[in-house]
Amino acid sequence: MEIKPINSYNKMSKLAAEMVAEQIINKPNTVLGLATGSTPVGMYRELVRMHREGDLDLSQVKTFNLDEYLGLSPEHSQSYHYYMYENFFKYVNIREENIHIPKGNAEDPVQECLDYEKKIKGLGGIDLQILGIGVNGHVGFNEPNINLEARTHIIQLSNETITANSRFFKNLDEVPKKAITMGMATIMKSKKIILMAWGAEKKKPILKVISGPIATEVPASLLQVHNDVILIVDKKIYSFSSAINSLSYPDKI
Repeated sequence: MEIKPINSYNKMSKLAAEMVAEQIINKPNTVLGLATGSTPVGMYRELVRMHREGDLDLSQVKTFNLDEYLGLSPEHSQSYHYYMYENFFKYVNIREENIHIPKGNAEDPVQECLDYEKKIKGLGGIDLQILGIGVNGHVGFNEPNINLEARTHIIQLSNETITANSRFFKNLDEVPKKAITMGMATIMKSKKIILMAWGAEKKKPILKVISGPIATEVPASLLQVHNDVILIVDKKIYSFSSAINSLSYPDKI
């Protein structure tokens, strides 16, 4: 695991965008796994800037989003479909047919999960997966549990996640209670992963990702066994010990 402590949100966003751009330049038909939420917004803004300035062509890129709220239509202002178009897809030249987001309002959600997994496999899996992390250590919407689902599936959201996400809705009751999400095995099969973490509320889960035991109760801790993970982390969310500061960050754990 390569750890990159960053002292400003803008620097975090720029670094993540540069890494994504490098991946696309090196492999124009890259399959990107994309995340939503407040953390990656700046990264998307930087990628849009690069595209507008002529430094980034995304015409061959394929994308798969991690998750979507169950029951929300793509037009709903709090759907992740809406988020992705408003923050990214509307402003770059990714082809419509190359954009994949789970359908929250699918008539048959179980079949939607199966079809989504099949599409990912059909394109050879995710080349570069962008992740955020929830306050309870979830990635995608894989919530802490004794058992974790391997593939794309329907998940019951935890009370912690519902409460955390209520800031995007008028009130707590409006927050969907279920979602469609990629499973941990699908995420872990990604060739490269970038995990972004910003804000004081991410201190506990990030500490568990870096130094805690691997446990399904902290789904993000499974990233410790992946062979190519970059953690871009807010310096302020925990105090780096002298041992951590002396690490050769490019080394993989």
